[in-house]
Amino acid sequence: MPGPTAGSAGDTSTASTTPADTTTTTGTDPATAGVTDPAAAAAAVTAKEQATGGDTVGRATIVVLGGLVALGPLTTDLYLPGLPAIADDLAAEPAAVQLTLTFSMFGVAAGQLLFGPLSDRFGRRPPLLAGLVVYTLASVACVVAPNLAVLIAARFVQGAAGAAGLVIGRAVARDRFEGVAMIRFLASITLISGLAPILAPLFGAQLLRFTSWRGTFGALAALGLLLTLVAFGALRETLPASARRGGGLATTLRTMGGLLRDVPFLGLLLTSTFAFGALFGYISGSSVVLQHVYHVSPQTYSLLFGLNSVAIVASTQVNGRLLAPRFSAATLMRAGLAVLIAAGTFLFLATAVWDLGLVAFCGSLFVMMAGLGIVLPNSAARALSMVSPQAAGSASALLGTGNFLCGAVVAPLSSLGGNPSAVLLAVVVLGCALLAAVSYLLLLRPGRPGRTGRTAPEPAAA
Repeated sequence: MPGPTAGSAGDTSTASTTPADTTTTTGTDPATAGVTDPAAAAAAVTAKEQATGGDTVGRATIVVLGGLVALGPLTTDLYLPGLPAIADDLAAEPAAVQLTLTFSMFGVAAGQLLFGPLSDRFGRRPPLLAGLVVYTLASVACVVAPNLAVLIAARFVQGAAGAAGLVIGRAVARDRFEGVAMIRFLASITLISGLAPILAPLFGAQLLRFTSWRGTFGALAALGLLLTLVAFGALRETLPASARRGGGLATTLRTMGGLLRDVPFLGLLLTSTFAFGALFGYISGSSVVLQHVYHVSPQTYSLLFGLNSVAIVASTQVNGRLLAPRFSAATLMRAGLAVLIAAGTFLFLATAVWDLGLVAFCGSLFVMMAGLGIVLPNSAARALSMVSPQAAGSASALLGTGNFLCGAVVAPLSSLGGNPSAVLLAVVVLGCALLAAVSYLLLLRPGRPGRTGRTAPEPAAA
C-alpha cells in the first residue's frame, strides 16, 4: 500500500521509506505536478545509487558546492567597502551606486528561475558550468565598466549567472539524499558558505589597500574562473539522462504551477521566504542602526556582524548533526519559528518599550540568527523532499527566488522615513517572523487534507 503523497501533507520528509514502496504522484499529470511520494523518491535515489555502484557525494563535491553557494554573498559583500570609491570614480550619486547592489539581488532571483528548470532538463553540470563562465565574463565587464549604467547591467548579469550555484547546489542535494541525510548535506554546505559574509567585507577592505574597486571585481573574476575549473574536474552529474524532464518553457511553467498549487510545498516556500526576509531586514538595517543609534565604531559593527554570522552557522551545524537525527523536521521547524518570534518580540519590547540598550538589541539578533539556522535548512530540505528529482531544479528555483525577492523588498523597509530606527528594524524582523509562522501553521497543519483528499500524519522522529 503506498504511503501518503507529499501533496497531501507537508510533514513527510523524514518518514522512513523502503525501495519496495509504490509510487503515488499528486495530480493527474506527472510531468506537470512535480510532487511525488517521498517513498518513491527514496526508491529512485536508491536505484540511482545502485546503478552507479554506490556512488555518493564526497567531500570534494561538498567543498565545490559550498564554494558555489558562497559565490552569492561574496559577490554581494566583497565590493561593499569600495562603494564610496565607485561613486567618486564614476561621478555618480551614492544612492545611484546602491543600485549595483539592488540589481545584483534581482539578478540572483531571476537567475534561479532560469538555471533551476535548465538543470531539470539538461542535467546539473551543463547549466552550472555555463553559469560560471558567464559569471566570470560579467565580472570582467564590471572591471572595465566605463560608467555606472554599464556597471549596473554587468552586476545584474553577474548576479543571475552566480545564481546557478545556489539553485543547482540544492538540486544536487535532492538528487542524492533524503530526510536527515539531506539536512546534513545542506548543513555542510552552509558551514562553508556561512563564512563568506563574515570574511568578504574584511577581504574587500584589505584588497582596497593594494588595488582599486575594479580590483575587487577582478578578484571575483579570478574566483569565477577557479570555480569553473574545479567544478569541471570535481563535480559529477547527479541527474541521469533517464530522469531528466523534457519539454520547453510551457512544461517548465506547468511544473512550477503544479508546485505552487501544492499547499504543503507552498507553505514551506512561504515559511522560508518570510524567514529569509527577517534575515535581510537585519542585514540591511543593522549597520545604520548600530553605528548611528548605538554609536558603535565600524570595527565593532564588523565584530558584531561576524558574531551573528557565527550564530547561524553554528545553529545550522547543531541542527544537522545533533537535532535532525533525534527529532522530526516538523518539530524542529516549530521550535525554530518559536525562537524567531520570541527573539523578534523581545527585540521590539527592548527598543520600543523598555529601551534596554545595545546589549539587549544585539542579544535579540543573536538569538534570531540561531533560530534561522534551524528554520532555513529544515524548510528547504522538507520542500525538496516533496518533489521528484525531475522537478528538483524548479523547486529549488522557486525557493531561492522567493527568498531573494523578499530580501529585495524588505531591505528598504528598515530605512523608511530617512532616519535610522531600532524600533523600525524590530518591527520588520518581528513582522517577517510572524508571517513565516502563520504560513507554516495555516498551510502545514497536521491532518490537513491535500489535493488528493487524503490526510497524512506528522512524520515520526528520525
